[in-house]
Amino acid sequence: MDSFKAALANKEPLLGTFIKTPHPHITEVLAQSGFATLCLDAEHAPFDRKDLDACILAAKANRQHVIVRIPSDHHDTILNALDLGADGVVIPHVKTAQQLSRVIEQCYYGPGGRGYAGSTRMAGYTTRGIEKNLEHNKNHTSVIAQIEDLEALDNLDAICQVSGLDCLFIGRMDLTVALGETDPNSENVKKIVNQIVATANRHGVTTGMFISNLEELESWLNEKVSLFLLGSDHSFMLSGARQLQQRFKQATSAT
Repeated sequence: MDSFKAALANKEPLLGTFIKTPHPHITEVLAQSGFATLCLDAEHAPFDRKDLDACILAAKANRQHVIVRIPSDHHDTILNALDLGADGVVIPHVKTAQQLSRVIEQCYYGPGGRGYAGSTRMAGYTTRGIEKNLEHNKNHTSVIAQIEDLEALDNLDAICQVSGLDCLFIGRMDLTVALGETDPNSENVKKIVNQIVATANRHGVTTGMFISNLEELESWLNEKVSLFLLGSDHSFMLSGARQLQQRFKQATSAT
């Protein structure tokens, strides 16, 4: 597979989706759908280490890029996701450049960074030497910083200049709440999202986002946003069920 990290760096239009159900069958099914990546949502869904292991295995068995939105920026949380073979991590609530620098250091092998083990899925279960594992870690690990707090807005220029950042991901729903709003499409929220994108573009940083209104897609693509994590397994089930019920109602009302 081509590197997901390289695709982010190239600012290619990338479509992924969230997975909220901690069962490998869901990951396996969605891996057949042609997404650029699947994001296991371990922040807001009940993924434990065993669940992540099985779902990442299901993705890799189907040559599917997979990233993990982890529940915290703790060292063991990052290490767990990457050792299991995830192509990267989405770090929630990144607020300062110092925090992001620490997180990035923990994603890579080296002094003060990620602990080395050659027996993991990421390392090919001892089938690759240390040099290849170091190279793989360097070239295939994506660090995605989620911006969703008002404090982050004050530090955005510094955050964008942190070496090793692969993508800023805009957490629009949390920003909506932080701004005292209830509508993610309010003018105030849109203004802030535009400011984040403009700042990232000024620094040459790749941006990504979740949007609920797909009518916005073209405008954000025009603003050079490239990573879109849209929908989820839950939303697909609900929308499919609603469409089926609506179609059935149409059929029964016509008879």
